[in-house]
Amino acid sequence: MKKPNILLITSDQQHWDTIGAFNKEISTPNLDRLVKEGTTFNRAYCPNPTCTPSRASIITGMYPSQHGAYSIGTKLSEEKTTIGELLQKNDYKTALVGKAHFQPLASTEEYPSLEAYPLLQDLEFWKHFDEEFYGFQDVDLARNHTNEAHVGQHYALWLEENGCDNWRDYYLPPTGTMDRSEKYNWKIPEKYHYNTWIAERTNARMTEYSEKDEPFFVWASFFDPHPPYLVPEPWDTMYDPEKLTLPTLVPGEHAKNPPHFQLSQEKNPDFSSYMETNIGNIGFHSHAHVTEEEARKNMAVYYGMISMMDKYIGKILDRLDELGIADETIVVFTTDHGHFFGQHGLHDKGGFHYEDVLKLPFLVRYPNHVASGQMSTAMQSLVDLAPTLLSFSGGNIPSTMTGVDQREVWCGKKESARDHVICEYRTQPTAVHMKTFIDERYKLTIYYNREFGEIFDLQEDPQELNNLWDDPSCLELKARLLLKYAWAELGKEPLVMPRISGA
Repeated sequence: MKKPNILLITSDQQHWDTIGAFNKEISTPNLDRLVKEGTTFNRAYCPNPTCTPSRASIITGMYPSQHGAYSIGTKLSEEKTTIGELLQKNDYKTALVGKAHFQPLASTEEYPSLEAYPLLQDLEFWKHFDEEFYGFQDVDLARNHTNEAHVGQHYALWLEENGCDNWRDYYLPPTGTMDRSEKYNWKIPEKYHYNTWIAERTNARMTEYSEKDEPFFVWASFFDPHPPYLVPEPWDTMYDPEKLTLPTLVPGEHAKNPPHFQLSQEKNPDFSSYMETNIGNIGFHSHAHVTEEEARKNMAVYYGMISMMDKYIGKILDRLDELGIADETIVVFTTDHGHFFGQHGLHDKGGFHYEDVLKLPFLVRYPNHVASGQMSTAMQSLVDLAPTLLSFSGGNIPSTMTGVDQREVWCGKKESARDHVICEYRTQPTAVHMKTFIDERYKLTIYYNREFGEIFDLQEDPQELNNLWDDPSCLELKARLLLKYAWAELGKEPLVMPRISGA
């Protein structure tokens, strides 16, 4: 039996409810195509609402607390086994195009980083780079979101190769010269946007492997709609801010929540009790103080970024059709974590485990195997991607992978493979350390060394406005959920070594 190709397409920081098939205020015809031709899983979650931890979980099949890259600014050890390495053993070609973010922007002698300054912008180095990277034989890498100064690596080389000699004009200092005050409209021509580059390089990789009749795993890793809110014309004015439904804070909704929820709404909050270092409060500010006018414009441009990305996802899907391999290719679309654009009075992301940052868009298409036009409530986690895709490829799933194999669920042969998910978040060792347990109905969040927490009834309170943690009538519910969470933690412990003897 021929091994299926695997195409993983991810966005960055995309709210789960930003696909046109389910939200009539946004246009995403190519994602809608995947909805029509595949199955939508409407209860998919990230294992951590920040980039590095979730992306490392995608390739390792492990939780952040297990693979070690627990926060932005940490590094995923090259010693960790990845799906790319295992697929190569099963004769797959592997490629990553776009954002990696497995390593930090800073490098030390003990923890060197290929994604750090100054190597990030050493174009001679990247011109000759031909090493394997976390199990990917072929890589085309970049690091910047929109006009960030982190631009470099293979994307900058591509810009120069395509005649964009003035590419530094579109990026912030010190690499570029763009005015920091410019917002919303990114002057970069669309033909030089990284979406164009990602689609072009993804298609080149798939074409190369297909012509050699080699099964492949290609990850097309887009950077948008992660802020800054910037997109070229005409996408920046595609949506009228006044016609969008802007999420807002519900008065009094944080009255029963832990103290940092209320602090997040103050003009000059004091987060010192949550800090061990100057980076101990990552995310707790969460850009709360945004005017309605600014929030509307941010949302409109955020939607424009998604719609532009959708156009280039369409070019990738079209190439599968042109190559005649669409029916033998598993296509998964998802994101690394969600986004706030006003929900609960919050913006961006951080240590607030609402559905808006934990829940993901999650689409799977595999003709004649995965049902078309279907909606599934079967719970998914990004830690499940590696074992599931290995299962489809016929490869062995190592015991170190603690995600679950969802293959039979995707193929409609089984109703569900998990009855809960766990989401983690931490900055410094004890400054901000929290975990969330979510089952079919309830969500429980606990904090290390703190007596406060959250319990939300997602069935009766889907907007998560009524925290039941201190409700006297919910003591039995709290006890039951805490016990279920403890069981879940025990259940995700990896069995690294097999037991071969009784003594």
